[in-house]
Amino acid sequence: MIIKVVLIYVYFKNKVIINILKNYTIHVKQINIWHNEFIKNHLDIWSVIMKKNFKTRKLKAIRLFILAIFLCCFFIWGNNDIMVSKFDYSNEKIPESFNGFKIVQISDLHNKGFGSNQKNLLSNIEVLSPDIIVITGDIIDRRKFDLKPAIDFAKGAVKIAPTYYVSGNHEAWSGKYEDIKKALKNENVYIMDDSSDYIYREMDTIEILGLKDPDFFTYNYIDGTKVDNLKFQLEKLSKNDDFKILLSHRPELFMLYAENNINLIFSGHAHGGQFRIPFLGGLVSPDQGFFPQYTCGRYN
Repeated sequence: MIIKVVLIYVYFKNKVIINILKNYTIHVKQINIWHNEFIKNHLDIWSVIMKKNFKTRKLKAIRLFILAIFLCCFFIWGNNDIMVSKFDYSNEKIPESFNGFKIVQISDLHNKGFGSNQKNLLSNIEVLSPDIIVITGDIIDRRKFDLKPAIDFAKGAVKIAPTYYVSGNHEAWSGKYEDIKKALKNENVYIMDDSSDYIYREMDTIEILGLKDPDFFTYNYIDGTKVDNLKFQLEKLSKNDDFKILLSHRPELFMLYAENNINLIFSGHAHGGQFRIPFLGGLVSPDQGFFPQYTCGRYN
């Protein structure tokens, strides 16, 4: 069965010239004429050099200006455009009634708004007609806390499909997790941190699990990632042989998930590697460093 996943200049000193001319018994007038011609010729050369340098500097300035405009437009586009990636996932353990089941994932909003009350983002989701929506952490930014964009999204999302949420490191370090959780619950969002639930379709079920972000047990990036609680929760939640969907903010722990009987995993955190380099992929990612392995797309 198939589940659809959407997602140098030189100058001459007069002193030097005069010292050279003193070595010759030439009439003073002739010396002055020669001296003046010498200076004139070199001033002409200097003028040409200055003109060329000016043209070169002007050309460089124009090129830098064009580059700055291009980068500015690129970053504005990159932070506001919405792109939809679609994947088909198949597994023989998926019950027949879940064939064509569609999941939309949203991750790492970081206070970002897309139109009034998230209208642009929500309209893109609505046309996809998902069966469920999953949010995989960092809906707020701990450095500039603003819960409204996240709640605006949640209000609209639950009207489209059942919506499931797990926390990220920014929620963990914000010091306001309980407020975030309460606000999401008030909008009927399912909080999946260290918990599990079943999704029903006809007479069949699939299990959905969620893991609380490990940075609830650390204070900053220097502390690294403590996975003891993750391991404990995975062992507790993944004992049966049902088809399992896992929501966890951390993609770098992929192998840990795979070792615990998890079939399909949704993660965020990597931000696509921050910058994408053609043929190389993402440049850098939290907790993975430079040229990270897991940045975007699908991994098996």
